[in-house]
Amino acid sequence: MLMSVDAELLRVLADPLRLKIVALLARETLCTTHLVEETGARQTNLSNHLKVLREAGVVDTEPCGRFTYYRLKPEVLEALSGGFADLAATARANADTKRSCP
Repeated sequence: MLMSVDAELLRVLADPLRLKIVALLARETLCTTHLVEETGARQTNLSNHLKVLREAGVVDTEPCGRFTYYRLKPEVLEALSGGFADLAATARANADTKRSCP
């Protein structure tokens, strides 16, 4: 069976704090300081989650002086949603297909 949805990316986005970070970055590019203020997370915890998002290709970074800004990569989410759309279309097309029991 061919999976059209990236299971590792789903795991990354399943974390509530990472999902909140993604939602915040969908609205604007933010630095770590902004994200700490918005989420209430500790700096070290937030940095670890941002590292996971960066390594998964969900966010890009932009150094700006002593700060690092984070920007969401919408194409990653579009690819994920496209995978789900493909699964939904397959399910819709095969709604009447049923394998008989032996």
